[in-house]
Amino acid sequence: MGNERLDEKTISTEPIFEGKVISLQIDTVELPDGSQATREIIKHPGAVAVVAIVKDRLLLVDQYRQAMGRPELEIPAGKLEKGEDPLEAAKRELQEETGYTCGKITLLHSFYTSPGFADEIIHLYLAEELTAGAMSPDEDEFLEIIEATYDEVQRYISEGRISDAKTLLAFYYWQLKRLQEQSRNAAAVE
Repeated sequence: MGNERLDEKTISTEPIFEGKVISLQIDTVELPDGSQATREIIKHPGAVAVVAIVKDRLLLVDQYRQAMGRPELEIPAGKLEKGEDPLEAAKRELQEETGYTCGKITLLHSFYTSPGFADEIIHLYLAEELTAGAMSPDEDEFLEIIEATYDEVQRYISEGRISDAKTLLAFYYWQLKRLQEQSRNAAAVE
């Protein structure tokens, strides 16, 4: 699929840590020039994230993130369970974290979060035809739902309250969608 001249051949893998969510391994690889190097790799089951816009407001989840040492505003998201279909996981996470269900859901893109050392892939979905309902977060999840206007999301980004890649990507998708709609509306008036 890519430039085969850059391929690294795995010689050995040493498991270091096996956790509930991630595992860590050290791979010894042969480089394209024949020399060897080691690579520290985090294995992750993958995740889903959902762009959900209700009455021109983006659904956000305010949740404490231990790795950051503070709360972070993010779009609804969660890890894939073993063998779980990402589309079904996206619907599940939307409902669990926000209470909303959707009549239509579309994959926008799948992307790797940190390919230099992790295999985590996030499948980003757009949820439409939303219906409010009851939240059912995991027992160790404490979160608040925020329905933020476009201007509020911009402010949260500038204040650093939104700083994770999936939520920034969701906002830029929303921004592009709004610009396209404005362009179509302007063209229709002419």
